[in-house]
Amino acid sequence: MEAIRFGTDGWRGIVGRDFTFEGVKLVAQAIADYVKSHGLAERGVVVGYDTRRWSRRFAEDVASVLIGNGIRAYLTERDSPTPAAAFMVLHKTAAGAVMITASHNSPEWNGIKFIPHYAGPALPDVTDELTERISGLKTEAVREVPAGQLAASGLLEPIDPLEPYIAFIEGQVDLEAIREARLSVVLDPMYGTSRGYLDRVLGDAGCRVELIHGDLDSSFGDHRPEPLPEFLSELRARVLALGADLGLATDGDADRLAVYDHDGSYLAANELLPILFRHLVKSGRRGGLVRSVATTHLADRIAESYGLPVYEVPVGFKYVGQYLREKDVLIGAEESGGFSFKSHVSEKDGILTCLMVAEARAEAGRPLRELLEELFAKYGRHVSGRTSVPSPPGDLRASLARLGSEPPEIVAGRRVMSVNRLDGVKLLLEDGSWLLMRPSGTEPIVRVYAESKDKEQLTALLEAGKVLLQK
Repeated sequence: MEAIRFGTDGWRGIVGRDFTFEGVKLVAQAIADYVKSHGLAERGVVVGYDTRRWSRRFAEDVASVLIGNGIRAYLTERDSPTPAAAFMVLHKTAAGAVMITASHNSPEWNGIKFIPHYAGPALPDVTDELTERISGLKTEAVREVPAGQLAASGLLEPIDPLEPYIAFIEGQVDLEAIREARLSVVLDPMYGTSRGYLDRVLGDAGCRVELIHGDLDSSFGDHRPEPLPEFLSELRARVLALGADLGLATDGDADRLAVYDHDGSYLAANELLPILFRHLVKSGRRGGLVRSVATTHLADRIAESYGLPVYEVPVGFKYVGQYLREKDVLIGAEESGGFSFKSHVSEKDGILTCLMVAEARAEAGRPLRELLEELFAKYGRHVSGRTSVPSPPGDLRASLARLGSEPPEIVAGRRVMSVNRLDGVKLLLEDGSWLLMRPSGTEPIVRVYAESKDKEQLTALLEAGKVLLQK
C-alpha cells in the first residue's frame, strides 16, 4: 500500500489494492488524535457512508476506532449524502464528520473524507496535520473496540440525518412557489445517496416526479456516478419523452448536480450560476458572490449591476466554503458543479442546489435556457470551456513559471490587459475574455480554461493556451 495522502477530498483509492481496512483504521486513528488534540473529543464525530460496496463496513471500522479512543460516534443508519453528514455536524455540534465515499469515482474506488467542526471542506492546515499524523502511525497504535462491543460501549449513537436535514433545506426554498408551478421533474440519483431525499422534498412540494436509477446498486450501473452528459443519456431521454420541465441528477454522494432543461439541453455549472445568482437577488435575498478562478465572469457582471461584491478564490471548494463562512456571501460556486448557499453548510450540496434550480424555474415560469438567454442579452454572451495538456510535473512548473513572469502581449488576437496569478496563470483580455492555465492537483497535466463571447473564439483561446504551454 502506498503512503496515504490526505487532501481536501480525503484519501481515495481502489478497494483492496490501495484503499484497505488497515488504512482506514490508520486514518480513523489520526482523526481521533486530531480531534482530541484540539479539545473537541467530547463533542463526538458523525460517521456517514455512501452506497459503495463495503462502505458500511468501513464506516463501522471508523466508529470502532473513534470509540476505542473514547469519542462518541454518531453513525448514520443508512447511506447518506455528504451534505447531510455535514449538516449533522452543526445539528449535533459535533467535532466533525467522517464520510466514507469516493464521490463520483468509479465503483471499484472508495475513500475517506474528514469534514471539520465548521461543516465544510477541510482547509490545508487540517489536511496537512492529518497527513503528518497518518505518516507517523503504525498499525499497533490503532485503538479500537471490537465490532461486537460497539453497542455496549455506550458511545455508539445511530442517527438518521433525513428528517432534520430535510426540515432545514425545506426552510431554505420557496416550496409554495414550486407547488403552484406544478413542475414535472425527472430525477436521477445515479444509484447514489440522494434517493429518498430529493424526491421526497419535490414530492412534498407537489411536483410530478419520475425517479430513475433510484434503487441500491453499488456498481452504479457499471459506470462512475458522475453527473456528466455521457452518463445521463437516460435522464435526457425521459425528460424529452415525458415533456418534463426539468431533469435533475446528483452524483454518488450528492454533493454535485447536473440539470437538463425541458428541451433536453444540458446546463453546465457556468450557466447555472448566473441563473441562480440573479434569481436569488431578485427574490429579495442579499449577499455577495464567491467563485473559483476558473468560474464564469457572467455572474460578476450581475453582481456589479446590483452593487454586490465578488470574491475570487483558487480552485477547490475549500476556499469557496471559507468565504461562505467568513463573508456575507449569498452563493458560492465552482465550475465543476459544486454550489452552496448563505445560511447553510459550507460544503457542496447538490440536493439543495437542485431545489434552488426548481425554485428559479417555478418563479420565472419559463425554461432555464430562456432565462440564460435573457442574461446574455443584458450582460453579454459568455461561453466557457476547458481542455488539458499532458506534461511531466517538472515541465508543468517550468511552463507556468515562464508564463507568469513573461506573459504574452497578445493571445488569439486579443491584447492581454492583466495577469492574475491567484492559481496558475490567468490572462485577462481586452474584450472581457480570459484564459487560465493551472496544474491539476491530482494528475501530471495542466488544465486550460477559457471564456469568450462565442464558441469559435472559445476554441481559439483554448488552442492558444495549449500552444503557450508547449513552447
